[in-house]
Amino acid sequence: MSGSSASAPHAVTYSYLGPVGTFTWAALRQVPEAAGQVWRSVNNVGEALDDVVTGRSIGAVIAIENSVEGGVSATQDALANIPGLRITGEYLVPVDFVLVARPGTTLADVRVIAAHPVAYAQCHLWLDARLPEHEHLPATSNVSAAAQLLADNPIADAAVAPPGIEKEHAVAVLAEHIGDNPNAVTRFVLVTSSTTIPPRTGADKTSVIVELPTDQPGALVEMLEQFATRGVNLSLLESRPIGDELGRYRFVIDLDGHVLDERVADALLGLKRFSPKVLFLGSYPRADKVAVTVTSRYDDEVFIDARDWLRGLISGEPDEP
Repeated sequence: MSGSSASAPHAVTYSYLGPVGTFTWAALRQVPEAAGQVWRSVNNVGEALDDVVTGRSIGAVIAIENSVEGGVSATQDALANIPGLRITGEYLVPVDFVLVARPGTTLADVRVIAAHPVAYAQCHLWLDARLPEHEHLPATSNVSAAAQLLADNPIADAAVAPPGIEKEHAVAVLAEHIGDNPNAVTRFVLVTSSTTIPPRTGADKTSVIVELPTDQPGALVEMLEQFATRGVNLSLLESRPIGDELGRYRFVIDLDGHVLDERVADALLGLKRFSPKVLFLGSYPRADKVAVTVTSRYDDEVFIDARDWLRGLISGEPDEP
């Protein structure tokens, strides 16, 4: 599949959780540089990132956070364990769902519902209220959940799918707007292997993954102080098990600002001194384009002046009163 033509000259490939019509596909449509290039449909996050690592694709769009369910653990764990990846952009997609079935099926006929696990989690209150005895059949994507209803011997009676799915597949809509939160939004990121950091725009975000040095009282507070004392706001803080033993966790962190902002750079230096492992995932423009504001004591000039003052002391310059 392609943004325009798969045979376009000098085309490059972008991977996404397909098939056509998924929310990830909708996010990829927001990537300007992907227009007119080849779009490769994959089945899961691991396959998408493997495409990037092996060079099959120049980039992959993957879901990383939902406003209802929080961080997408599969994405967070993959980014923590696959080296050489950078986030270069983020994109927001409003999330809505419909319940579909084969033509002729009624709501009373539904017993088994196919749905991607994240989509199911965002609709379970509606489903529990109207179909209290239903069973959930996990699907690889929201579109494939609907597509499998048209197989010769489908296991599911209905599927949770994105609006407009009936235009792509011969299914009937049993119910609309079944999401539990009408304001739900999913955040997607573009992941590449390029180490080139996008220029700062003043409305930026930086993502890192950090491990605590020890499991002792105050360790988490000490990590957070690296940001608080430099006026750096955190927009996401989630823990994920490292997996080597019980009680060992890494923290997935999104912070407001760009690595070229003095306050952010200083915070990352403090973090590196504190933590045995800091994984820098990238600095990139915020999807909402909201400018990051800080008080004057955290402006770049304040950090620069402080360094100049210290440099002067070391070099023997007289300290001004």
